[in-house]
Amino acid sequence: MKKHNFNAGPSILPREVIEKTAQAILDFNDSGLSLMEISHRAKDFQPVVDEAISLFKELLQIPEGYSVLFLGGGASMQFCMVPYNFLEKKAAYLNTGAWAKKALKEAKGFGETVEVASSEKEGFTYIPKNFTVPSDADYLHITTNNTIYGTELHADPQVDIPLVADMSSDIFSRPVDVSKYICIYGGAQKNLAPAGVTFVIVKNDALGKVSRHIPTMLDYRTHVEKGSMFNTPPVVPIYAALQTLRWLKAQGGVEEMQRRAKQRADMLYAEIDRNKLFRGTVTALEDRSYMNICFVMKEEYKELESDFLNFATGKGMVGIKGHRSVGGFRASCYNALPIESVQALVDCMKEFEKQH
Repeated sequence: MKKHNFNAGPSILPREVIEKTAQAILDFNDSGLSLMEISHRAKDFQPVVDEAISLFKELLQIPEGYSVLFLGGGASMQFCMVPYNFLEKKAAYLNTGAWAKKALKEAKGFGETVEVASSEKEGFTYIPKNFTVPSDADYLHITTNNTIYGTELHADPQVDIPLVADMSSDIFSRPVDVSKYICIYGGAQKNLAPAGVTFVIVKNDALGKVSRHIPTMLDYRTHVEKGSMFNTPPVVPIYAALQTLRWLKAQGGVEEMQRRAKQRADMLYAEIDRNKLFRGTVTALEDRSYMNICFVMKEEYKELESDFLNFATGKGMVGIKGHRSVGGFRASCYNALPIESVQALVDCMKEFEKQH
């Protein structure tokens, strides 16, 4: 039976990325050595990092004056690295979900923070609009896609201060005006690579402006100066990221990924809205995520939830159970997910409806 991978993360990768990475793990560049056992400073590996950085900049049209870093610690480490490096007076945070809330919590230990808006009281079912951002804040932090609750910012906010963004789950799914940001970061395990590497895009001249001491490993300047090689980087995930970046370029880049993302989302949301058994959880339809599509059984069919999960699993749907904090279902439709998988889920929902 064909499996359709809707896992929220670690999640689906292009098949060719998996195969090329697996081959390199067996024999890297015909060296007779595994990718897992070579030095990160080997002459054969530096070109991997160089090309990955180059493709990052090309695909996102990153302006001059920015560095691309490959670090450890996941996006959660960036929750403290961002305020360590950028928070001097105060920082503004938009609270749109669990990860945004965690980022705000970490920042509070470094100085004054302002929660400019929150949708928490309504269960994070929409993205707040028309909020005021303090003009004297050092930055506004946003989480562009909320994997648990299924909301997404589909465009860069128009504000008068620098932006910082956690783009863990929607990087490369739409064009981004990087010039509006002093930092973009994310764990790679949703749209880029296996777990273990964190990407950071940082504006060089925004660094070194805070008065506090920053520990060496938590100072972005350390990693900019050493080209992500200050300490041993996660070699295998970086190699896999390179393969994904090559795949993205060959497929048509972020514009094509945006088209596919909308196509997948439109198809699945249309079925959720049509089907008598289900309803979407996001109240503001314009805020519906293209990446993480969340839905539940309608109240009158609530008792069928476990039945549908078992039915869908039996049809090859993997990872559609909703996050434990919200329940229901979640179909994560990242860049590598083929439209055929979405069609298979839609067919599954229609078949289940006919049975009930």
